[in-house]
Amino acid sequence: MSNAREHFRRWAAGLLGHQSEVYQYSTISALLDGVYDGDATVADILQHGDFGLGTFNHLDGEMVILDGVCYRLRADGTATRAAQTDRTPFAAITRFHRDFGIAITERTDRAAVTAAIDEQITSTNLIYAIRVTGRFADLHTRTVMEQQQPYPPLTEATEGQAETRFTDIDGTLVGFRTPDFEQGISVAGYHLHFLNDDRTAGGHVLDFTLERGDVAVSGASQLHLSLPTTGAFLQARLAADDLGDQITKAEGN
Repeated sequence: MSNAREHFRRWAAGLLGHQSEVYQYSTISALLDGVYDGDATVADILQHGDFGLGTFNHLDGEMVILDGVCYRLRADGTATRAAQTDRTPFAAITRFHRDFGIAITERTDRAAVTAAIDEQITSTNLIYAIRVTGRFADLHTRTVMEQQQPYPPLTEATEGQAETRFTDIDGTLVGFRTPDFEQGISVAGYHLHFLNDDRTAGGHVLDFTLERGDVAVSGASQLHLSLPTTGAFLQARLAADDLGDQITKAEGN
């Protein structure tokens, strides 16, 4: 009987078509509470997709996953390819497919780019991977410094963040638009990282002006959340009353 049910499940899944998934390791609320060490490796994360973002243990650099390659963006604004054995306390990844695109043909700021995306998405209750490739007239990033134990909360760690401004640079924004109800699990709204075309520089995006480029959007209706089962996560305070305010302060949005 169980074999028959499994056969039916697979048949039904095929009939309904492929539903894209975002795989996420741990939660933003755990980072807010200072859970900066995870057991998942870059190799583990890359099994679940080719496009995403996150961070590394000790908050030692921002993470960008682009075209199946994982990069570490450090506090000095530089980027290098991450090792397969590097570990992460938080990452989100998907298999990017282009559901729709938007051509940007004139200078456009961040607010206008995100508004154009919002006008075309199917629903604000789904997850969307966002890939923006082009020429940036101005781009403002930050990267948190590597932290030492005992770890401070993320809102304190970001007070010492290193900020970098890029001008007239070609590159790609990598990130997600996440529903409001996921606040604390993820970052509600837009969460974007930047990597230049040479794959040598980038950071967490605070603001940008796009000179010209292409916006590609990949929708997802499934979220696979994998929670750590060891270490500080088990004792973390994950439901603070001011969770939204903490995320806004930490993300710089």
